[in-house]
Amino acid sequence: MTSTYHNEIKLGEVNYRLSATTDSAESLTLELLGALDSGEVIADGRLRLPVEGGATIGKLLSRVLGAHTRLRGRPSRYSNANQPWTDSLDTELRTAWLTPTDDPAPALIRSIADDMQRSPTAIRARLARVGCDPDIPGRELSAAAATLLGSMSGTTQGKT
Repeated sequence: MTSTYHNEIKLGEVNYRLSATTDSAESLTLELLGALDSGEVIADGRLRLPVEGGATIGKLLSRVLGAHTRLRGRPSRYSNANQPWTDSLDTELRTAWLTPTDDPAPALIRSIADDMQRSPTAIRARLARVGCDPDIPGRELSAAAATLLGSMSGTTQGKT
């Protein structure tokens, strides 16, 4: 015996229709169609799987699509996020931190982060790597602290 279940939903400008059909006791076919109001098809697909795997595959699809949506749905505010640091960027960061200012550390970190299009967390972490004390603007790390934190200051900046 064949049985079919249909469901429709509109998300934004796209009308989605999902059909689940069992054509035998062993097979389940899922068909998805996504179309704009104009009729233009922008999503379609067909998946055939064993009936007993339907619920488990549904959970798997939900997890994968949910994770993908979260990753794609939250673009970084920082255009340089996850980009490699270069020697010139390290020098720029070090110079910005060591330039005298009256700004407290958190405000200066936010300002540098905005200028460099990186997160404040990334800036704070990188400060120690370039030999700067991330808690006190204008101060370098001591030699002991630089060694402990694995600072590059002794190799790239010529200072410890």
